[in-house]
Amino acid sequence: MIRYFIEDVEFKVPFPQKIRRWLNSVAVAEGYKIQELSYVFCSDEYLHKINVEYLDHDTYTDIITFDNSESDDLLSGDIFVSVERVEDNARSLHTLFYDELCRVLVHGVLHLSGYLDETDEEEAEMRRLESHYLALRP
Repeated sequence: MIRYFIEDVEFKVPFPQKIRRWLNSVAVAEGYKIQELSYVFCSDEYLHKINVEYLDHDTYTDIITFDNSESDDLLSGDIFVSVERVEDNARSLHTLFYDELCRVLVHGVLHLSGYLDETDEEEAEMRRLESHYLALRP
């Protein structure tokens, strides 16, 4: 089950069912099933506070993923997404907001699937997988 929540921003998830089906297919392709994912769409400030409080990072970011999985084959987590950061990223990357949003959403699923992006090599693999799955969107 994938649920969407909105905190302190005006936002409506575009094509919510289509995104759910796509993210479920990504999880299956990675060898998992989604048990429960909560996407929380919020402001930069909201996500910054979470970043400082829980991760001790005093930086702005587009996404923070908390893994709540209790099984090796089921994905469960809370994924916080800064709508403002996604908008800024889309502008600076000269891409559509929807494309950047989907990149960030799949990024969270990939983190829950075990992928990291802390080294240059890990980040390159994450970007490759994001691009691969973005190309498979319906």
